[in-house]
Amino acid sequence: MEIEMRRKKQALPKAECDAVLSRCTSGVLALAGADGKPYAVPLSYVYANGKLYFHCAASGRKLEMLRQNPQASFCVVDSDEVVPEQFTTRYRSVIVSGSLRELTEEGEKRVSIERLARKYSPDLPQKSVDDEIDAFWSGLCMLELTPDWVTGKESRDLARERQAKEEA
Repeated sequence: MEIEMRRKKQALPKAECDAVLSRCTSGVLALAGADGKPYAVPLSYVYANGKLYFHCAASGRKLEMLRQNPQASFCVVDSDEVVPEQFTTRYRSVIVSGSLRELTEEGEKRVSIERLARKYSPDLPQKSVDDEIDAFWSGLCMLELTPDWVTGKESRDLARERQAKEEA
């Protein structure tokens, strides 16, 4: 269920949400088990084709919670500049909520880990990437977050600056 943003003038357009998700390198994945207790964990990720992909071990708390409740939320902070003299923060963030699933088909798992590897090691030769993936393949798990909704927000200062650029 998408929550309506109170300060709509600070909402990021979809294209800017996509740009933030593409350029950032980490965020926090939030899950809740069947008991309703929350769990949040910082993760590296890759954003591709409108979905988020994460890697993890083939066992552990994330997978246990996913199997109890596939609903998840992921938050990325793109900008966080404290402005002490104004008692404020210049911020920009995006939140994605949707369904999380473990990728079990070998092909989709391989494509997603290669995308992740390319994001963080873009200049390595393909053989190095393949060797690293192959070395950890048996214990590797890939997760895919399919958004039900994506929302972004920025501080008033950043919103005014963006709107001025768009009008120019």
